[in-house]
Amino acid sequence: MSINVTTEQGVLTLTLNRPDKKNALNKQMYQQLVEQLQQAVKNDTVKVVLLQGSAECFSSGNDLADFLQSGELNDTHPTVMFLYEMAKFPKPVVAAVAGLAIGIGTTVLLHCDLVYSTADCRFQLPFTQLGLCPEAGSSLLLPLLIGHQRASSMLLLSEAIDGNEAWRIGIVNQLVAKEELLEFALSKAKKLAALPTDAVQSSKKLMKSGSAVQQAIGLELADFSRLLKGPDCQQVIQQFFKR
Repeated sequence: MSINVTTEQGVLTLTLNRPDKKNALNKQMYQQLVEQLQQAVKNDTVKVVLLQGSAECFSSGNDLADFLQSGELNDTHPTVMFLYEMAKFPKPVVAAVAGLAIGIGTTVLLHCDLVYSTADCRFQLPFTQLGLCPEAGSSLLLPLLIGHQRASSMLLLSEAIDGNEAWRIGIVNQLVAKEELLEFALSKAKKLAALPTDAVQSSKKLMKSGSAVQQAIGLELADFSRLLKGPDCQQVIQQFFKR
């Protein structure tokens, strides 16, 4: 299994487990994530979801070869389904991030409620470098979180930042030593799970503007799909596979 699943004290932990590919997400992993999130919504014993990779790497983004072979980006595409599930997920989501957080590895964090990271983690959104545009609602959420100018350096110039900068500008709640990261994030998730469920979920709902985010995801997907078939992106893809 590419996603390891454990449950402890009301916390459902979803661990990206594809170390040979630096936890690059493929169709199967997206399908597993969607299934787990959908089940978690219905399962009253699950209070919080913890999303993590290893203490060495969170995710290098999409598996490009698999992504290109997985069909049109419509509502039945596992990647698209995952984006919408994260956008509307009613229970708190905690993330533990180390090593690489590239592409979806960063944009998924914008849908998480608490994010803990190592100082040397690398966050990067290389969409324009690939001839593509933002996804996962990041064109809306990132400027709201860190401001238009900072978001432009990440989304337009594809400039990477480390954990220190991510903490400084508000993408990350707290920096944690690598050897303590996973246990620390789990402890925070358990703390959330022990609080009154209705109060926590109502508070999250009040802080989220779900309809605006889902609309942004739809707008992004339309341009993303168009750009994916365009000459600039196709040239980058050809060069990538020649390396």
